[in-house]
Amino acid sequence: MLHLPDSLSRRGGCVEEPGFRVLLTESGNRTTEAIRAIRKVTGLSLWNSRLLLNSAPVAVTEADWLEAAQDAADVLEAAGAHATVLCDWCDRTITRVAGPLDPAPCSGPWPPETCRASHPPTTD
Repeated sequence: MLHLPDSLSRRGGCVEEPGFRVLLTESGNRTTEAIRAIRKVTGLSLWNSRLLLNSAPVAVTEADWLEAAQDAADVLEAAGAHATVLCDWCDRTITRVAGPLDPAPCSGPWPPETCRASHPPTTD
């Protein structure tokens, strides 16, 4: 759960953390490795992984923590597939680089400073 500032806590207290899902945008040219990566990320059978790969663009994972979604996208990209991470709150594509992930503000009812797409957690 995400705790909100006092101004919003009077309206309900907490809201759910946003989820991040992985979108497979292109299969790439290393099909066999991409299918193995999909199996690793999703736990699907070989047949279903191949169907998923051939259905690109398609969501590969359900909403999850940002770090888990980024790890899944990294596994897919290491296998030659093209993947992006999408925020469930605002449907923005999240870039996987250092610094703010997306400078645009969220388009939801939550305060912009709580959006993990705009303000990633600090890592030291």
